[in-house]
Amino acid sequence: MIWWFIGSLPPLAGALAFGRAPFFAWAGVGLAWLAGLCWAAGFAPLTTAVVIGLWVAFSALFLIRPLRRSLVSAPIFRAFRAALPSMSQTEKDALEAGTVWWEGELFAGRPDWNKLLAYPWPKLTAEEQAFLDNETEELCRLTDDWDSTQKQDLPPHVWQYIKDKGFLGMIIPKEYGGKGFSAFAHSQVVTKLSTRSSAPAVTVMVPNSLGPAELLLHYGTPEQKQYYLPRLARGEEIPAFALTSPWAGSDAASIPDAGVVCKGVWQGREVLGMRVTFDKRYITLAPVCTVFGLAFRLYDPDGLLGNKKDLGITCALVPHDHPGVDIGRRHLPLNAVWMNGPVRGTDVFMPLDFIIGGPKMAGQGWRMLMECLAAGRSISLPGSNTGMQKLTARAVGAYARVRYQFKTAIGRFEGVEEALTRIGANTYLCDSARILTAGAIDLGEKPSVVSAIVKYHVTERARQTVNDGMDVIGGKGICLGPQNFLGRAYQQIPVGITVEGANILTRSLILFGQGAIRCHPYVLDEMHAAQRNDLAAFDEAFWGHIGYTVSSAVRALVMGLTGSHFVRVPADVAPETRRYYQQLTRFSAAFAFLADISMGTMGGALKRKEKLSARLGDILSLMYLASATLRRYEAEGRQAADAPLMHWAIWDCMFRMQNAFEGVIANFPNRFFAMILRRLVVFPLGRPYVVPSDRLGHQVASLLIEPSATRDRLTADVYLPSDIEEPIGALEAALAATIEAEPIEAKLKKAQKDGRFQPGLLVSGKVDEVWVKAREAGVISADEYAVIERRNRLRDKVIRVDDFPYDFGLRAALAELPEAIANRPAAVEKVAA
Repeated sequence: MIWWFIGSLPPLAGALAFGRAPFFAWAGVGLAWLAGLCWAAGFAPLTTAVVIGLWVAFSALFLIRPLRRSLVSAPIFRAFRAALPSMSQTEKDALEAGTVWWEGELFAGRPDWNKLLAYPWPKLTAEEQAFLDNETEELCRLTDDWDSTQKQDLPPHVWQYIKDKGFLGMIIPKEYGGKGFSAFAHSQVVTKLSTRSSAPAVTVMVPNSLGPAELLLHYGTPEQKQYYLPRLARGEEIPAFALTSPWAGSDAASIPDAGVVCKGVWQGREVLGMRVTFDKRYITLAPVCTVFGLAFRLYDPDGLLGNKKDLGITCALVPHDHPGVDIGRRHLPLNAVWMNGPVRGTDVFMPLDFIIGGPKMAGQGWRMLMECLAAGRSISLPGSNTGMQKLTARAVGAYARVRYQFKTAIGRFEGVEEALTRIGANTYLCDSARILTAGAIDLGEKPSVVSAIVKYHVTERARQTVNDGMDVIGGKGICLGPQNFLGRAYQQIPVGITVEGANILTRSLILFGQGAIRCHPYVLDEMHAAQRNDLAAFDEAFWGHIGYTVSSAVRALVMGLTGSHFVRVPADVAPETRRYYQQLTRFSAAFAFLADISMGTMGGALKRKEKLSARLGDILSLMYLASATLRRYEAEGRQAADAPLMHWAIWDCMFRMQNAFEGVIANFPNRFFAMILRRLVVFPLGRPYVVPSDRLGHQVASLLIEPSATRDRLTADVYLPSDIEEPIGALEAALAATIEAEPIEAKLKKAQKDGRFQPGLLVSGKVDEVWVKAREAGVISADEYAVIERRNRLRDKVIRVDDFPYDFGLRAALAELPEAIANRPAAVEKVAA
């Protein structure tokens, strides 16, 4: 009996660890275990008393907080402070900017799925839906991407429409004349425009994301808001934001652009201001802006504002025609139509009132940018890149059904199916993440880590999706022209990879580097305590951290050994998704332990282990993407027809997560911990996931090549012109005609197989001569021939590519010269000079 009692205590300790029990419970279990061992071993009463006394003393050392702080925590605290690297204010601002949202649950190892399911799934208001259905639809109709490409600008009437209809003021509150739209509405508009052309999409999204309006709303003075916001909302001002310099791209905090506080003359009187020198590039809308935000480091060597000499990064709002400002010429980012260019100035004097928020906000620019960037990156690039994916899924799916090779629609070949599968599932997953994240912004969150996750993964998967689309359409995609529906997206997909934090840097330094500190339930508290020299706060955080780490290890081990089958999940989730919630909970616990072991054994060196950091970031990101996919499936009513998209996306995430775990463990510097991680914690029974099955992939691909409610949901917001002279309009009509013609094709094939029809020698050189002979032979009726003839005509229109005169470029340039001279005399004079 006593041995049964003693043997039951270690599993009880495991259960305590699993449930994060307080230390006094551990002390009690330990005391009972030691007492039982002493009794079973026949120890003398004195020996038993000594053993128990030592355990009580040891327990007291941890249970009595003053004692623990002075004898245990204090030495650890001193070592922690000595090892903690010094941090600049800029680095502190970057780490502490924004808020922690659902990603914090995933990082902590115990995701509360009820919390995820309780987040409201975003919906448009009636006003927002009307704007999407009318003004946004009309802007898509007005946009001629090929014409704009030749002119390298949107036509004047399109620019005017954008201004008149309030596209530049979607985020500006109605009290200032703006639309006051939600983040989700903003995302929807950008997504829809991106299915038509990047030119209007980028032109609209930049003023509504990281730009003067966003900064003014949060930090501007009342005077700045009253003057600028109504003008921005009406389109009287076109904004840009100048951050990136030639010497500081991804490392934007190191911008060399500098200003010095001094006195100068402004509007005829001497005022306190700044003399600023700056050289910026890659500034979207710079060539056409009327006002731009400017980020620079401000110094006060003469102490005119106080005792601090280096005030830090500052943001100012500068009119484009301010004396000394040189807007410069324009860049051509992969021949994109939207405006982009440099902004420069040398010793430009500006009054302190130009600072966004006034003089009191001098030096607060980096925190301002980090806070606003979290929101902007959550909307603009996820929206535009998801739009490209939706266009690809809709158009390439149709093309794969219309285009025949070897007497079969190319979408029926397994090789093409593989590409179509990735296109469909990636579009579903990225759209899920886009919507969930926009919803977080509308809940008041500024999720800096999540914004980096969606920026990186949506743009990367968009690159995969568009590349797959180009592979499917082949020669159709590589010949640019009015009929090419994907070539321009393919040209410009690297832009999203590059801007707002290059993807390589985002993955290797930010996703886990920032996530580990912001999302961890204890690390930031430990760092704050060390910086404040607060032993009591450090003691509380450190021992909470220890319990958290032990609990994560035990939870991961137990769930790994049991296949996570006993993990509790919300009772009302779809039965077909229950195992995904359980496995994600298991991976979350394993990740929490792996992250702690990585930080604990490598410390600051982990920052230099960028490959390991990147893989850890992949795990966190993939858990978030899978969560978003599950939330969408529930929000949309568990559509059974959509299930293949959901299943493939989740399986792909799980499989990639396994590979990322394996990549960390296989390259872990401490081989002892690597063995423990692999054998005892992460994969005690092997790796549970394999690649998504071919059968599932076939189901996904099939959804793209035929009309259905699922296809419509997947590609919702794609601009669908009814004009068959438009490439997408022609594809939609050709797909319907192809499906209508397929039974007639089957009828012809059967007649040939049965020997009832032999077309004989086809010598006319016409692809469709066999149908003429079939009609003449009575194999198909005149009405059936009309169906085939219409299908063939639309098919030919879809597969045809554009051609041009050999001197096309020269002719286009000469044709535009008179208009350029008439509309831009100043620019022509500048070029001539």
